[in-house]
Formats: sequence, C-alpha cells, structure tokens
Amino acid sequence: MKDQKENQINQPVSEDWHSQEEPNVKERNLTANPGDRIADEPQTIEEKSQQVAVDSPDITGDHIKVPTYFIVEEPDGEKKALHHVKDAEEISDVIRQARVDEEGNRIWW
Repeated sequence: MKDQKENQINQPVSEDWHSQEEPNVKERNLTANPGDRIADEPQTIEEKSQQVAVDSPDITGDHIKVPTYFIVEEPDGEKKALHHVKDAEEISDVIRQARVDEEGNRIWW
C-alpha cells in the first residue's frame, strides 16, 4: 500500500471548490462584467482612461467598445475620471451641459 502512494502520479486537474486557496468570482461577489469593477488600489487618470468595460459585438453584429471611465475636463481645466456605472448621472449632466450654448440655450443636433 505504501508503494502505491509513492508511485502515484499527480496530474494537473481542476481542484474541488472547497480546496481552493482563494475565493472564486462568485464567492467574491464580483459583478458579471469585470469591466464594471473599480480597482482596489488608486489609479492615475491615464490608467483609468485605458480600461475597457465592454468590447464585443452587439445583437446587430456591430462591434461595441465602452470605456470603464469617461474622462471629462472641468471648467477649471482639471481632468476627472467618471466611472460608467457609478457616475452615470454625472456623465449625463456633463453631456447635457455640452449641448448648451453660452446663453444657456439648448443646442439640437
């Protein structure tokens, strides 16, 4: 019996869920779309600007690419990264402001 254990060949196979050292995606309660996640560590505007939330074809076959963060410039010139989910309302406000002229009149395209 002892010789059997010594001669046993261990091949790389999937481990049972209960023997994993780290929690899996479901156990960590991650969103279905990894692009929606906000990094645990701070990131620069440049790093955020390169993240992609969606990069796939839609139902019509058109290829859709959506950034995780939208980079906007404040009136004082400061750049700000707005997360496409968390800051959706602020992104809408920025778009609304972009469609108004100097007198506050709505510009229709």
